Amino acid sequence: MKVLRRLGVDVSFPEDQTCCGQIAFNGGFRSHAADVAKHFLDVFENEEQVVVPSGSCASMIKVYYRELFEDDPETLERAQAVGERTRELSDYIVNVVGTSDVGAASEGLVTYHDACHLLRELRIKEAPRSLIGGVQGVELQEMEDSDACCGFGGLFSVKFPEISTAILNEKLKNIAESGASAVVANDCGCLMQIRGAMERRGMNVRAVHLAELLAEDGA
Repeated sequence: MKVLRRLGVDVSFPEDQTCCGQIAFNGGFRSHAADVAKHFLDVFENEEQVVVPSGSCASMIKVYYRELFEDDPETLERAQAVGERTRELSDYIVNVVGTSDVGAASEGLVTYHDACHLLRELRIKEAPRSLIGGVQGVELQEMEDSDACCGFGGLFSVKFPEISTAILNEKLKNIAESGASAVVANDCGCLMQIRGAMERRGMNVRAVHLAELLAEDGA
């Protein structure tokens, strides 16, 4: 909200909003997911634009609501209308507001992790990198296999912890070898997975959401 308001966007935050329904949907609880998703539609369908700071939530709304409501034509129509007005944060700033410079300032070498839903479902790759490049005092250093999964995958990390950890170990190695002092991502699940592991291992690297980096002013 701080970043968007700095850009002159009139932002509201509906306090009765809840989850988009992805957690239940991924777990196979379709009826529960539908109930939560309908509440989401009730809250947001009259908004001019819906900006989402997580690629997985944005893909749920824009892509998977169509599957969730395929047998409910009335709700499907509502979901499609909201989906068309929903944008992930970096996509909104770069392609709707039309800028890569939000007036941010920080310092150091930064690397970027491509979250799976953001890249593979929404095909968003360049917008976050463009925004990182617009932060004064920051240099983007691409890690090897930046588009490889971090191993979280929601319930995947719980059901298959050994595989999840093996995937995560490779991601942490690539982050360390990049030499960056911070790793940036646009998905809260990825950040939770990566940040928790780095803290447990004593890695001196920050894990930050793109919005956090863009909100910094160098002070």
